Amino acid sequence: MLHFDSDYMEGAHPAIIERLAATNLDQTSGYGTDEVCEAARDCIRAACACPEAAVYFLVGGTQANAAVADQILRPWEGIVSATTGHITAHEAGAVEACGRKTLPLPQHNGKLDAAEVRELCEAYWGDENREHIVAPGAVYISHPTEYGTVYSLAEMEALSQVCRDFGMRLFMDGARLGYGLAAVGTDVTLPDIARLCDAFYIGGTKVGAFCGEAVVFTKPGLDDHFFTLMKKRGALLAKGRFLGLQFDVLFEQENGHLRYERVGRHAVDLAQRIAEGFRAKGYDLHIDSPTNQQFVVLDDATKERLAQHASFGFWERTPDGRTVVRFATSWATRPETVDELLALL
Repeated sequence: MLHFDSDYMEGAHPAIIERLAATNLDQTSGYGTDEVCEAARDCIRAACACPEAAVYFLVGGTQANAAVADQILRPWEGIVSATTGHITAHEAGAVEACGRKTLPLPQHNGKLDAAEVRELCEAYWGDENREHIVAPGAVYISHPTEYGTVYSLAEMEALSQVCRDFGMRLFMDGARLGYGLAAVGTDVTLPDIARLCDAFYIGGTKVGAFCGEAVVFTKPGLDDHFFTLMKKRGALLAKGRFLGLQFDVLFEQENGHLRYERVGRHAVDLAQRIAEGFRAKGYDLHIDSPTNQQFVVLDDATKERLAQHASFGFWERTPDGRTVVRFATSWATRPETVDELLALL
């Protein structure tokens, strides 16, 4: 069976396993206060060109989204998200469970439109009864989106400007950030993200780590007491070195590039081969994705036939009765596995 269900089916990058084995019996302080985590923070700050950034290591993406939303929102505020945004559609109400409401807006290939965010804010501030309404206090985006699309630099700047104009915070979910940074044709870099976002996180779980995400606050003071909130939300790991070490390895230089960038490019290159292969055989792609997620439209018979040899994710049904399915590559996907998949077509 060929597996393309998701990008976190494998364990961890061999370099991480080697470092863990070599340092297994080292003794360090807990909760991310050790020298290994501090070294990883320095690597991340340098890669982001943001020396003043506050960096925290959390156990997973859901915990990161919920904890950051809880941190950056005041009690009367909600967070704007696309209807397909992960916190709105696929996180089981984790943000709402923290007492923070999501404020959905229409999605455009998975993305928010800055003009529509501005309209929402203008409507709120123009409403004389707004004290009865949850205020928009932050904007949530993911890069890549749930549809494998990425924001352009111009789109990011427009969203950031709306947030500045209305005193909101911009938060980026970076669970798959390594694949977003490696996306075909992207003009958004890690320093751009650090410059435009108030908070974001660098995904490890889906980009070569066993688990863990690195949350980055770019504005001084925005992380006030975040350590305590991490513990309150179940996002703090006692053996914090385990998380920091993984990011220290991923943010090492390897042949002139960050290892994090190299593993992202590997997955994206193979995903583009999958897209080209499906197109060449006459299959319809639901969306033009420049990242490691490819969405293919299949009729029921073809879906059933392929499912006998390859696993993939259900995404949605189309109006004509067909199914959109997702094929995801990862840092560990082998070129031979992609060859075998394409041979099935």
